[in-house]
Amino acid sequence: ALARALHRHGVTEAFGQSIPSAFFLAAPRHGIRQISYRTENAGGAMADGYARASNRITVVGAQNGPAATLLVPPFAEALKASIPVVGLVQDVPTASRDRNAFQELDHFELFRGCTKWVRQIADPGRVDDYVDMAFTAAGSGRPGPAVLLLPKDVLSREVPDASGSPANRTVNLGRFPLDRPRPDAAAVRAAAKLLASAARPLVIAGGGVHLSDASATLSRLQETAALPVATTTMGKGAVDERHPLSVGVIGSFMAPASPGHHLRQLVQSADVVLLAGTRTNENGTDAWRLLPASARYISIDIDGTEVNRNYDAIRLVGDARAALDDLQTELGHMDLSHRFKHADEVAAIIARGRAGYAADAGPLVTSEQSPLRPERVMAELDGLLSDEAVVVADASYSTIWMACHLRGRRAGQRFISPRGLAGLGWGLPMALGAKAARPDAPVICITGDGGFGHVWAELETAVRESLPVTVIVLNNSILGFQKHAELYNFGAYTSAIRFRPVDHTAIARAVGANAIRVETAADIRPALEKALAAGTVTVLDVVTDPDAYPPITAWSGHEDVLLERVHA
Repeated sequence: ALARALHRHGVTEAFGQSIPSAFFLAAPRHGIRQISYRTENAGGAMADGYARASNRITVVGAQNGPAATLLVPPFAEALKASIPVVGLVQDVPTASRDRNAFQELDHFELFRGCTKWVRQIADPGRVDDYVDMAFTAAGSGRPGPAVLLLPKDVLSREVPDASGSPANRTVNLGRFPLDRPRPDAAAVRAAAKLLASAARPLVIAGGGVHLSDASATLSRLQETAALPVATTTMGKGAVDERHPLSVGVIGSFMAPASPGHHLRQLVQSADVVLLAGTRTNENGTDAWRLLPASARYISIDIDGTEVNRNYDAIRLVGDARAALDDLQTELGHMDLSHRFKHADEVAAIIARGRAGYAADAGPLVTSEQSPLRPERVMAELDGLLSDEAVVVADASYSTIWMACHLRGRRAGQRFISPRGLAGLGWGLPMALGAKAARPDAPVICITGDGGFGHVWAELETAVRESLPVTVIVLNNSILGFQKHAELYNFGAYTSAIRFRPVDHTAIARAVGANAIRVETAADIRPALEKALAAGTVTVLDVVTDPDAYPPITAWSGHEDVLLERVHA
């Protein structure tokens, strides 16, 4: 009955090891493929990546006790990043509850702080009720994770004949957003008038644009009203980044040698800012220093508590696609001729900014040095990206290299990274989830050797489950962000920063994956071409410069400290 209910919601894959076994044994009979992970925390990240790549609510299973605790980190990421995942967690048999049963734990308390909703199925006759509630909780309003607790004995009980019948329930709640509430019409009119009268408007698109599947709508608005559009890291790909009015990623990564450095003034001179699906968090606003205090703000968000959190704004509380549609309709009735007169001027500013970036970053993206500069690696990858490629980056430096140095080629292209909590090691499992969701798309994972070390074992998962991703390991034998953060803050770094040399190609080959070692600039492009054409799991072990660090704004001007080779 549980498998049948999930199938009704369009579930075709479920991530899990062997438990809840009763469910996973029943799942294939209802068209649900089990994708078995090596560790529960990686399994949760796989489900997260699947949801982001597909806009479908995803299922992950786990055993009670220690396995359940490992779902806390990926569920916390999903909660912060608004990703709907449903966890199926086996619990101890009903008769054993509160008797110190093996691996017994209070799962309600465990998940209370990292999910939207937790319930237990005690009555087999209510399976469909609780599955529907879980999917509704996960996919409605601000999306997030939900958990169904499944006592082992209840899973094996008979279900009353009338329960679980497709004739009783036919609704499919498996895609998100489940609802598209529209913002108040009067607020939309006020926002449209403000945008139409603005001299220097700017749109900032966040991850909510992707969650709402609103990229095409945003692109139409960009054209209709000649609006420059910037994105946060999670919003990257919401618009074509090659468009003359696309500013690129803004936030904490706008130091020299970043695409955003020469466009900082464009952002700070805006007189009206439309925030579309962004929580205005620390990284997206460069610690709340980037966005102009003198500007007037309009905020679109499904969660009313996020509007006005950091900036006073006209409140467009509702679905991002619905709100952008309504704005476009209102603007379509207004005289926007002055906007188009200024569009060429704005496009010229953006073009000069891109040229400035090319000049600043030129020596890095063409560098022949060994160990390799990550900028050169990203430039070679950018030259090979297709419109359909999905790029997934691990936390820390990998996310920044992706955000700054790769370009979205169409509205809606996905660049996925764990920005909710930015947990290290989640890049590879997210990429595997994305590949399961989009098997026909090239999926590329960018990770550092520090993050990759958390999840080496999931390479075996990729091979066993036929999830052919390309994994680029930027191997500098250090925890790069930690090293440079410690140098910046303390002038020295701890002994935990350095690793022994690791041959990642040997690890890859040991589990049946292809592997290529890349040590010279001339080898980068051929290795990437071979990996992308292979059709099998391929690891590129790219030896990179341990002194290389991305254009983090706060560190700008401190090169003397960051490059000092001090060890304490």
